Amino acid sequence: MSEGKKLENGFVEQDEDINKSLTEKTGTDPGQTPSLTWQRKLNREGPSLWQFRLHLKEIIHLAPVGFRLIRYIREESVKGRGAMINPFIRRRITDTHAVPLGGLGSGSIGRSYRGEFQRWQLFPRKCEDKPILANQFSVFVSRPNGEKYSTVLCAQSPENQREVESSGIGSWDWNLKGHSSTYHALYPRAWTIYNGEPDPELRIVCRQISPVIPHNYKESSYPVSVFTFTLHNSGKTDADVNLLFTWANSVGGLSEYSGNHINSRTKKKDGVHTVLLHHKTASGYPPVTYAIAAQEGNGVHVSDCPCFVISGHSQGISAKDMWLEIKEHGSFDRLKFADMSMPSEVGSSIGAAITASITVSSDSVRTVTFSLSWDCPEVNFCRGKTYHRRYTKFYGNLGDAAADIARDAILEHHHWESQIDAWQRPVLEDKRFPKWYPVTLFNELYYLNAGGTIWTDGSLPIQSLVSIGERGFCLDQCRSGLKSVIYESHENDTANDILGRMTSRLDELRDSVESNSAFGVNLLQKGEENVGQFLYLEGVEYTMWNTYDVHFYSSFAIIMLFPKLELSIQRDFAAAVMMHDPSKMQLLDNGKWEARNVLGAVPHDIGVNDPWFEVNGYNLYNTDRWKDLNPKFVLQIYRDVVATGDMKFAKAVWPPVYLSIAYMDQFDRDGDGMIENDGFPDQTYDTWSVTGVSAYSGGLWVAALQAASALARVVDEKDAEHYFWFKFQKAKRAYEKLWNGSYFNYDSSGGSSSSSIQADQLAGQWYICNKILKYARASGLLPIVDEDKAKSALAKVYNYNVMKVKDGKRGAVNGMLPDGTVDFSSMQSREIWSGVTYAVAASMIHENMTDMAFRTAQGIHEAAWSEDGLGLFSIKSQMISYDKKLDGLDVRYNFQTPEAWTTTDRYRSLCYMRPLAIWAMQWAFSEKVSVIEELKELDSDAILRHHAKFSKVARLLKLPEDGTSSSVLQTVYDYTLKRKDNKGKVHVCGSLVVKSGMGPTPLAIC
Repeated sequence: MSEGKKLENGFVEQDEDINKSLTEKTGTDPGQTPSLTWQRKLNREGPSLWQFRLHLKEIIHLAPVGFRLIRYIREESVKGRGAMINPFIRRRITDTHAVPLGGLGSGSIGRSYRGEFQRWQLFPRKCEDKPILANQFSVFVSRPNGEKYSTVLCAQSPENQREVESSGIGSWDWNLKGHSSTYHALYPRAWTIYNGEPDPELRIVCRQISPVIPHNYKESSYPVSVFTFTLHNSGKTDADVNLLFTWANSVGGLSEYSGNHINSRTKKKDGVHTVLLHHKTASGYPPVTYAIAAQEGNGVHVSDCPCFVISGHSQGISAKDMWLEIKEHGSFDRLKFADMSMPSEVGSSIGAAITASITVSSDSVRTVTFSLSWDCPEVNFCRGKTYHRRYTKFYGNLGDAAADIARDAILEHHHWESQIDAWQRPVLEDKRFPKWYPVTLFNELYYLNAGGTIWTDGSLPIQSLVSIGERGFCLDQCRSGLKSVIYESHENDTANDILGRMTSRLDELRDSVESNSAFGVNLLQKGEENVGQFLYLEGVEYTMWNTYDVHFYSSFAIIMLFPKLELSIQRDFAAAVMMHDPSKMQLLDNGKWEARNVLGAVPHDIGVNDPWFEVNGYNLYNTDRWKDLNPKFVLQIYRDVVATGDMKFAKAVWPPVYLSIAYMDQFDRDGDGMIENDGFPDQTYDTWSVTGVSAYSGGLWVAALQAASALARVVDEKDAEHYFWFKFQKAKRAYEKLWNGSYFNYDSSGGSSSSSIQADQLAGQWYICNKILKYARASGLLPIVDEDKAKSALAKVYNYNVMKVKDGKRGAVNGMLPDGTVDFSSMQSREIWSGVTYAVAASMIHENMTDMAFRTAQGIHEAAWSEDGLGLFSIKSQMISYDKKLDGLDVRYNFQTPEAWTTTDRYRSLCYMRPLAIWAMQWAFSEKVSVIEELKELDSDAILRHHAKFSKVARLLKLPEDGTSSSVLQTVYDYTLKRKDNKGKVHVCGSLVVKSGMGPTPLAIC
């Protein structure tokens, strides 16, 4: 049976006549995929992916950093922590990744298109890539004429000794070849079509769905996926079909062998059978409980095996005997199992199984539904703080909700699917888009699940003896009025009495440190919903939370789909701007010790080991002196205000916005209104040095000044509105000096790379000119460069950075010299960044250069997602020994789009945040909204009045010239109330008030 017409670049357009005829015959829609999907044959394999290499010059230049990095990694290891970056970890690299399981922020379990469950991310910053091969769906088919078929539904078989032992999963029937089976993906759904495998007359479609639903802040947090099998029997005889779902008691890696794991069964409820696997997690991680479930009814019979032994010597039925029981008898009804297993032995591995049996009549279609959930309500960080995940708001935080989540998912997933289809269908059917674009657009969203994502319930951390450090307390000293309540309510119950006292005291200690944090929940106004706090990693190899210079690009996906989460992230950074943490950290760049975070500086990230409380885990450079973070903060805040219309949010974050602009004033060293870069990589391109006025940071600064003026209007700060508009015009004139007649020079240093053509040179123009912000432009936001200059610069980038690299099939290289050769002055100038290329394409759309935009972005698709991928034409030359068996194969980055690859097709940093910037392209196609009259005339008196006040604040925030920042708050102390905890953190708790014609202006508030 045909599966539809194959299009260019590996996508499939479904044959509507076939689906229509099947619907008319059966009255059902047997596993129909959307009109466009990403697809792969299950038997398709490729060679290894190839990591980037440093050039000799780069090795020499970065050698001191490398030595300090090695020492830093060792020091973190001694403390039981992982470094924020560790290039020496050997990861399992494969190109088989596909749609991961689960909602957002509740942990992620990956899948391969061949059927494996892999890439386990259930705990912060921990990623176990290796698949657990006992986790499988399998099928058994028998017909009246004696024909029988059985196979694991995975085009992969066990390899290591533990798995292939005679009584283990190696004894199962691994018969699937995969040549007639196809995987289809459109995140958050996936379909695997087994077309005549293993039974030539049975078409099986496994439809996988997870509850990732835009603007849904409940179900989207659930740790669950549903698998619906559609069985179409085209044969002349009935088919008895058994579908088996097996699951190991493991959280990835070698955890299944750690011992003391227990499985149990639950009572059937609402027709759903469930088996639980209770994992006693080692190494201080919180426990996890899985549930595998199947729905009974409509001819479907469900039975289960709560425990079987995968390997080792634990008591119970072996994996081999469990398999044979289904193969020979079709169910587990003959076997008698205890409701709860004995704890597994150390070195042994146990699993559970559930099977659904059904008879599919000739020329008919039936369905069977399974689900998988996991309940890990607590998130523990290295510094000892523990939080509850978002989904516990709806299922409790006791760790006993897995069965309920699995059952509810089976009963409710049809509603999820209708909402997901309503969201995706208009984009899939939009005739403006090339066919590769909508599929790549949706599939890049995988990172919101598989990017180490954590979504908390928004409450303060749960305190414990580990997290309170050296602070003393006494259980007899309870809060006023609470002591008697505890004694009365827990009389004759010593355990609950002690628990109540501990909870009370620890809550008091927690409240005492809350203000010394970047906990943005504190900025919520009365009546505003607390949707929790959201964390995602810069990349699975760069494990910093919410890296802000990169979030600048990826945030378009979040503001479009989950705007309340985007505002939550921005509140956290707004709180961080108001926070001063003078504790020292050593920089890898020069070995100096610098303050972790200074007042007024937007941190690089929200933390590593203790997010919100210990921000700035990045220690390569002193990011307090970076030039792009503060402007990006202002631009994102204003974009989000315009996109959501949330005036309470605007007023809450206005003081940090003002502070961040004032902080940057110190970097305008010649008084021309423009900030200058300091001759080191002081922006997101953190190995590419820049000196003086720069196209990238300078453009962001010009745009940010304009956005600050517009936001001042929103919050009714008229003097500030006029003052920042005046500064914008002044900076814009200085920025124009970079124009060389066809594009903006990289910087004003006059060095050998000063005239480099930077792909990202119009980042400020891009943020100002996106269509939603044309509403903002009408309220004062104008292009920072003339339209003809913007188009000229983008055309230059297209003709040089894009088309001169592999005929435009790799994206835009970051730097290109005017002679048409790649800029090799640094590691990053010679790289192609997938997310930046998407951003450049979005900028082209804003300038009505749509065809050019799609051709630019298609290069990223060609390299990362297409059937051809990064072909072997370049890999052969890099291999010491080329294997002819690799002919015709290619490298692909599906569902792990890297940060970068070189012009020789070597990648850096798989599974990265920035490629979510493809949603900036979608944002660019959004309709503009209502128009507000723009600012026509400046008030010179207001500008003069405000200049004195602004300059005073800016002087208070100025860093010492020697690069240290230990005394930055000395003067601020004279004007504000202050509070310091025993760690030396300072948070401005009063208000620095200046008088103006419009009333007092708060510049720093809690």
